[in-house]
Amino acid sequence: MRGLYLVTPNWDDTDRLLAVTAQALEAGAALVQYRHKDARPELRAEQAAALLKLCRRHGTPLVINDHLDLCQALDADGVHLGHTDQGIAGARALLGRDKIVGASCYGELALARTAQAAGASYVAFGGFYPSPVKKYTFVTPPERLDEARAEITLPVVVIGGMTPSNAAPLVARGADMVAAITSVYGSPEPDAAARAFGALFRPA
Repeated sequence: MRGLYLVTPNWDDTDRLLAVTAQALEAGAALVQYRHKDARPELRAEQAAALLKLCRRHGTPLVINDHLDLCQALDADGVHLGHTDQGIAGARALLGRDKIVGASCYGELALARTAQAAGASYVAFGGFYPSPVKKYTFVTPPERLDEARAEITLPVVVIGGMTPSNAAPLVARGADMVAAITSVYGSPEPDAAARAFGALFRPA
């Protein structure tokens, strides 16, 4: 796991969602998380199925935010769970060894330790910067990555107001993936934005 971790916005327009996601995938996005907090169940199922088909064409994993049942129904590549969602260990037991189980750890190293012990595939820390989408009530310090790299063996994802420029120092500190929503989906050139994130992970 390395590169741009694309997280979808709360868009009801499925055609628009697929079009922008396709541009980012063609530009090298490494993983997609389907996240639509406000969707009706029918729309969520429709969009997730369409995104899974698109991701399959590009050989890119799709994980579903929160909805373990939808992941199972579609046979998606995994789930991403927050601290208040179904536990990591329970998700791992239901999905088996081969699926991705991601864990939001906010700014807390203790949550990352717990997630790792419970069988998570990766841990995500954030928010590092102000986000127009996710309203964090705290700021995760960059030094948290140094601490995580010293004892967490899983891939580490960073999230929260990410742009290619402000993500660069976090990648330098050891972040394996940068999660982005607005910087790609809100860009007039989503493919260029995705390539700029991908460039952070290539040797200089």
